[in-house]
Amino acid sequence: MEPSKSKRKRESKQKKPVAETMDLQLPSSSPATDEVQVSLADSSSPGQRRLRGRPRKAGRQGIRNDNVAIGDSKAPPPPLKRGPQQVVSSNGECAELVMVAAAGEPPPNWDQVAKAVPSMDAVVKVFCVHTEPNFSLPWQRKRQYSSSSSGFVIGGRRVLTNAHSVEHHTQVKLKKRGSDTKYLATVLAIGTECDIGNMVSAAQRISSLVSTIHYVYALGDDEFWNGVSPVEFGTLPALQDAVAVVGYPIGGDTISVTSGVVSRMEILSYVHGSTELLGLQIDAAINSGNSGGPAFNDKGNCVGIAFQSLKHEDVENIGYVIPTPVIMHFIHDYENSGEYTGFPILGIEWQKMENPDLRKAMGMGADQKGVRVRRIEPTAPESEFLKSSDIILSFDGVNIANDGTVPFRHGERIGFSYLVSQKYTGEVAVVQVLRSGKMHEFSIRLATHKRLVPAHIKGRPPSYYIIAGFVFTAISVPYLRSEYGKDYEYDAPVKLLEKHLHAMAQSHDEQLVVVSQVLGFNGKPVKNLKSLATMVENCNDEFLQFDLDYEQIVVLRTKTAKAATLDILTTHRIPSAISDDLKT
Repeated sequence: MEPSKSKRKRESKQKKPVAETMDLQLPSSSPATDEVQVSLADSSSPGQRRLRGRPRKAGRQGIRNDNVAIGDSKAPPPPLKRGPQQVVSSNGECAELVMVAAAGEPPPNWDQVAKAVPSMDAVVKVFCVHTEPNFSLPWQRKRQYSSSSSGFVIGGRRVLTNAHSVEHHTQVKLKKRGSDTKYLATVLAIGTECDIGNMVSAAQRISSLVSTIHYVYALGDDEFWNGVSPVEFGTLPALQDAVAVVGYPIGGDTISVTSGVVSRMEILSYVHGSTELLGLQIDAAINSGNSGGPAFNDKGNCVGIAFQSLKHEDVENIGYVIPTPVIMHFIHDYENSGEYTGFPILGIEWQKMENPDLRKAMGMGADQKGVRVRRIEPTAPESEFLKSSDIILSFDGVNIANDGTVPFRHGERIGFSYLVSQKYTGEVAVVQVLRSGKMHEFSIRLATHKRLVPAHIKGRPPSYYIIAGFVFTAISVPYLRSEYGKDYEYDAPVKLLEKHLHAMAQSHDEQLVVVSQVLGFNGKPVKNLKSLATMVENCNDEFLQFDLDYEQIVVLRTKTAKAATLDILTTHRIPSAISDDLKT
């Protein structure tokens, strides 16, 4: 194999392969306006209103691959006006498309062909209008945009798609294969970690919940469900098993099928959820708009949901699928608790024990294997049982190797976090540890991860507090992405990145509050944004002193600052100096 011919320029950062979610955002002169016009009319009307005037040129806006759902367009892009389409053969000559049938045979019956794969009729196109928060002006929202993605019908009159496909949704519609009607849908649950969403098709909108996997429910709209058989789920596929990804990607309006095999199975980083769960790598093409579409095995059973692909100059045909164990965990979690509670974690950071000298120094026997506990989340239940330098030998009776893996299937091993992710929030796990040469066994009730810098704000508007022109808000990953772009891990201030990557919350309600970064007020530490707002509102001192990072301070006269706040709210037409969630 030839070595890579790419050269790294001096003083330039090396680009890493980037996994991206695969929803389709199409250019539109005013996508939000178009979609709202449709919602006011009869949703069953197939006609489309035609706007006057000369259409805008799309230019190079084209298709974007963002980490959130990518746009849906009301109307398909205009056809090219350069004569009939042609196929170019490998030698560069134009070839005509000709259908050939054997002599005396009738033409194919397309109805029979469609019925050969009944599962494809359960695959739907998802249209969503998004309104994202504006983190620079947290009392406002950004301009609406639209996206299209894929989904599929499951048992119980529900529809699954990706969570990023309906993130910050204001309206969701579904269209069946071969239909010209869009049906309003309601989001029931969103699982941000596993990037799955649950929706319902209904005549009227209903209050929604949030989750990464979404369901769609049809309450009074039986027409949507007529003639649709729900998809059946299959078992976890083996390596080299054939898979077919079905959906509505870029390149056309009708359903699309791409095929490949299972290339790899391991713990993956889920881009949207900022977490690590079991995932399948396949070589079937996953393009923009495929997000949320099912991946079928050769028996017609669903073995996963397409959700992201790897983009890099040295990468070809690497797509990722959410496997059935993760999907069923989401579904059962929602059905058993009535809401999405998330995937639990073992709240520790650990170190491999592959060094024989390290194992001997930690008092491990020749037949003992495990991993060393480096740090423990102060807010995690494990903090009451585990200590730094404990050696975790087993989890729920399954021995852990020195590299942190456990047996998976014949000839395969996988990270032991897979065992943790199979549990549900609140369940008890038995953890065996070696501490100072002695064996201990603890029964630990598992919980979800409390991050100092949360990966998601779960559909809620950002919290903020305004005083004398200063806008205080809490740091989150969406905030970093909004302020510093998709490459925020390179471009954001180092101090914020250090907090994001390494700092641990000391309490369940701790937040990282910023103007720059507010560490204290009038000599008192700031626990979270609500505590800052309460201290400022109740302050009767002559001056307000904000302690910032790097020993900087900001001092304002209390009476003048509070009077100026009212003028600022009026001038900028800001409805309130404090977000609604901080008023209670």
